[in-house]
Amino acid sequence: MSNTPEGFDYTVRKDGTVAITHHGRAATVLRGRRATDFLDHVEHGDDQELMARVTGNYRHGNERAARNHPRNRGR
Repeated sequence: MSNTPEGFDYTVRKDGTVAITHHGRAATVLRGRRATDFLDHVEHGDDQELMARVTGNYRHGNERAARNHPRNRGR
């Protein structure tokens, strides 16, 4: 299984906001400086990874370790 993010898309609205969706569902809306910075960065990098980071839907690689932590074992 790949750890690369996928399924993200974005739309720039007339008012300058950026709407990010994940598999067709609204994930977040960026306004002002965050929208401008996002559009600058999306041109120069992996747009899927960037959108995952911006929406907070980003795997950090510690999910397995967290699952085995004593406070989470009973769940």
